[in-house]
Order: sequence, then structure tokens, then C-alpha cells
Amino acid sequence: MKWEEVRERYPHQWLLVEAIQARSGADRRVVEELAVVDPFADSASALRRYNELHRQEPQRELYVLHTDREQLDIRERHWLGIRSAR
Repeated sequence: MKWEEVRERYPHQWLLVEAIQARSGADRRVVEELAVVDPFADSASALRRYNELHRQEPQRELYVLHTDREQLDIRERHWLGIRSAR
């Protein structure tokens, strides 16, 4: 589904969504197609479910979003990681 369709089907709700088709550009993640995993009454419940699923399947591209957002503006973070001294 496109974000506009999701907003119409799930007005004023917190959602856990998965990016089905996405690309990177200008330090942003552009999500073209997504699937709704679950709707939630509050952000805390959505984040708990996100953490559960992320631990089980870290390769999935999951987001917690509220449908009051007119447009998706997802910034990419580039992690450097920690290196051990030898």
C-alpha cells in the first residue's frame, strides 16, 4: 500500500508497518510500498511490538508511525559501530 492508502484505512492511529519497497536518497529513506503489521491505540504498545519483532527478525525494515503524518519523512542514520583495540 501507499502511505496515502494507509492513512485512509487507519485514520488517527499508531501503526507498526513494514517497508516492502524502499530506496535511499539524500539521507532519507523513501518508502514507496508498505504493509501494515498491526494497529495500536498508543505508541508505547507499538514500540514494544516493534522491539519484539526486531529481535526475532532484524532484517525486516519496520517503522512505528502515526497516520496523522501527511508525509513520510524518514531520516537515515549511519552507525559507525564500536571497534575493539588490539
